[in-house]
Amino acid sequence: MRWIYEPWPWYVSGPLIAATMAALLFAGKNFGMSSNLRTVCAALGAGKSCDFFSFDWRGQRWNLLVMAGAVIGGFIAMHFLSDHPVPDINPEVIEQLRRQGFTSAGTAYLPDELFGMGAFSSVKTIALLLIGGFFVGFGSRYAGGCTSGHAISGLSNLQLPSLIAVLGFFIGGLVMVHLLFPILF
Repeated sequence: MRWIYEPWPWYVSGPLIAATMAALLFAGKNFGMSSNLRTVCAALGAGKSCDFFSFDWRGQRWNLLVMAGAVIGGFIAMHFLSDHPVPDINPEVIEQLRRQGFTSAGTAYLPDELFGMGAFSSVKTIALLLIGGFFVGFGSRYAGGCTSGHAISGLSNLQLPSLIAVLGFFIGGLVMVHLLFPILF
């Protein structure tokens, strides 16, 4: 049963994603995680103070199940289906990260220096998290969706704006990793 602890190959996971998208398209639904956050905010009453959240969120309850399923599925995969949850990283990358101060590189799933509780003791890290969160939220709203919505749902619908958004996501990610990240850390 070693296969259960390995990542699923593309020829299994790809058709599963395609089948899910086909079912959603057939049902007339759009997929995207950022719309789930909007639905949660609307359900919690944010529509009283902001028109963006003022809509009938009950029609989007199915999407909340998708979000809950993603969280529960991730938990199950991490705790019950993962033999070794730390990803294999190229030793040269581990050495580069360690030179930049990430001593947990290669030994933790997420770098403790960024995601551990100790990160909240640094004003710089808190500021970066707040600014990054603002840009992600603003960008999702401005682009009309998030990476999963555009890359999976929008591209499967052959929408040109989604293709442009996905290209922008990739370019932005490359700029962040190769240009901004070394400056910030």
